[in-house]
Amino acid sequence: MEKVRCLIIGGGPAGYTAAIYAARAALSPVLYEGNEPGGQLTTTTMVENFPGFEGGVDANELMSAMRAQAVRLGADIRRGVVTSADLSDGKHQVTIGNKETIEADALIIATGASAKYLGLPSERKFRGLGVSACATCDGFFYRKKDVAVVGGGDTACEEASYLAGLCRKVYMIVRRDVLRASKAMQQRVMQTPNIEILWNCQTQEVLGDEFGVTGARLQRNDGEVFDIDVDGFFLAIGHHPNSDLFKEWVSVDEAGYIITEGKSSRTCVPGVFAAGDVQDPTYRQAVNAAASGCRAALDAEKYLMGI
Repeated sequence: MEKVRCLIIGGGPAGYTAAIYAARAALSPVLYEGNEPGGQLTTTTMVENFPGFEGGVDANELMSAMRAQAVRLGADIRRGVVTSADLSDGKHQVTIGNKETIEADALIIATGASAKYLGLPSERKFRGLGVSACATCDGFFYRKKDVAVVGGGDTACEEASYLAGLCRKVYMIVRRDVLRASKAMQQRVMQTPNIEILWNCQTQEVLGDEFGVTGARLQRNDGEVFDIDVDGFFLAIGHHPNSDLFKEWVSVDEAGYIITEGKSSRTCVPGVFAAGDVQDPTYRQAVNAAASGCRAALDAEKYLMGI
C-alpha cells in the first residue's frame, strides 16, 4: 500500500487548483485525474468568462495550463480512476482501478458533477458544436441567434431567461403541459417575449452539419413530428454529483452533493475535504471551482499542521 500526505481525486479546475496550492505548501500532493481529465469544462470550446483572458481562452488549453502549473510546482499528477474508497475508522484509503490502494493523511474530493443528457447519439455528436449543458458558459456565442433549452424546472427557466437577454429567440422544450419551476420563475419566463414554450414535446434528434447544430426534431405527445431551426441546444435537466463512492462516509444532501461545514471545505470526516461541483449545487462555474480547490488545499494544510 502506498502512503501519501495529500491525495486529490479529480482533474478539473478544483482538483488542479488544490494541487497547485498543496504543492506550494510542500504537502507533496498526488492527484488522480479520473476518466475525464480537465473536467466538464473540456466539453465546451472557448471560455469567455474566466478572469485574466481578455479575448477568451480555449477550454482545453486552460485546463492544460492549470495541470502544467501544478506539475511545475511539484504535484504528482497521475492517470487513473478511483474505483472504491474506505474512510472508516480514521482511514483515508482509495483503490485505483480495482488494483492498487493508496492511503493519505488528508484527502480532497474534487470529482465534480456530470450534466444529465438525453442520451441521443446526435446529442453526443454535436457536444461542443452547439450542444451545451451550461448557458452561462456558452450563451455568449449565440448572441442574436435562436436557441433551444430542454427542461421545465427552475434551472431550465433560469437558463432560458439568461439566454433571452442574449439571443433573438429561445425555445423551451417541455415534455409536460406544465412547468415544474417555482411560481416566480414561471412568471418570469411567461413574461419574457422572446421565450416560446413548446409544451408536450420531446426531442427525437439534434440536427446539424459539419459546422454544428442547425436545429432539432421534436415530437409532440400526440405523435406530431416537427423541426425547429436553432443554432444552440442547451440541456437543463439537472446534474449528478460524482459522490457515489464516498456517500457511505460523508454527509450528502438529497441530490447527492457533499455537505461541507460552513464556508470551509471540511466534510464530516476529519481529514477529508470536498471542493468544486461535487459540493456546489448552485453556481457550477470554473472560477468558483478553482476558488473552492484553493480553500480545500488551505484547509488540508491546516489539518496536517494540527491547527
